[in-house]
Amino acid sequence: MRRAWLSPFLILSLVPGWSGAERLPLLTRDARIDVRHLTQLAADQAQKRIGALEYLGGVALKSPDPAFGGFSGLHVEDDRFLLLSDGGAVVRFTMGDDWRIREASFGDLTQGPRTGWEKRDRDSESIVVDPDTGTHWVAYESANAIWRYDETLTRATGQQRPPAMRRWSRSGGPEAMARLSDGRFVVLSESARRGAPEATYRAVTFDRDPVDPRARTLRFFYRPPTGFRATAADALPDDRIIVVNRRVVWPDGFEAVITILDPAEIRSGEVVGGRIVARFGGALWSGFGRDNFEAVSVASEGDDTIIWLATDDNLQWPQRSLLLKFRLID
Repeated sequence: MRRAWLSPFLILSLVPGWSGAERLPLLTRDARIDVRHLTQLAADQAQKRIGALEYLGGVALKSPDPAFGGFSGLHVEDDRFLLLSDGGAVVRFTMGDDWRIREASFGDLTQGPRTGWEKRDRDSESIVVDPDTGTHWVAYESANAIWRYDETLTRATGQQRPPAMRRWSRSGGPEAMARLSDGRFVVLSESARRGAPEATYRAVTFDRDPVDPRARTLRFFYRPPTGFRATAADALPDDRIIVVNRRVVWPDGFEAVITILDPAEIRSGEVVGGRIVARFGGALWSGFGRDNFEAVSVASEGDDTIIWLATDDNLQWPQRSLLLKFRLID
């Protein structure tokens, strides 16, 4: 009996410990969100306006769950919010004018590139949602792939590694993605154009669903403000594209510049830049100047165009997960 009792422990002692990559942390279904309303800047009239953006309020989001944060994708529709992390975590909730979160739910992208064990398997950097059909598209940076999902984000309905994106580096794949009203997609990468006199980055348009093998592509180059790279994009009501651009400023943190790109200027093989409409960082707007802006979503309230911005805390203290609301005055 003693030998039988000891045998499992003898077996375990002979098996070497796991030395592979650490498992990607997943959100638990009973995770919670703690909210702090950012009221201090709303009362400061000198800081309510930055360029063409008027600050309307915001919240800082926290959770005791270690997988909460790292947000790089955002979609807002009425009072419903969807946040997607760069590790495939999915957070949904509703939030009204009182800035209180209700009906929060948590999940993860169970289907996607590779096994989902490592963070690079779910390097989900941007999301597009069709509100009419509930279809979701997610761009995966390290896989240079776009996956299509149903309205629950639990079932993939297609995926594609577009030939136009295959030469993008694994660390510079699709970072920002927007869908225009006519069904076209615009995707911006972090893959720099070689030999260019100034930093420009590979980009592509699709004339339809990028997962559709019949989609026709047009390759071009995006020129962000000097020193910056695109991190997020969304279409405005007039089909211009608002782009979030970010750079690291050592040792202070990050700076962000918001630009607007006119898709009418996109030509095959040509370089397209955007018009700067706002700057975050340093003394220009110290309230959120050191946070890592990674996500944007455009919404409407009456005649107003609302810009929601989210920051990526990189799952690191003291960085923050902020959700900020602005009115575009353009």
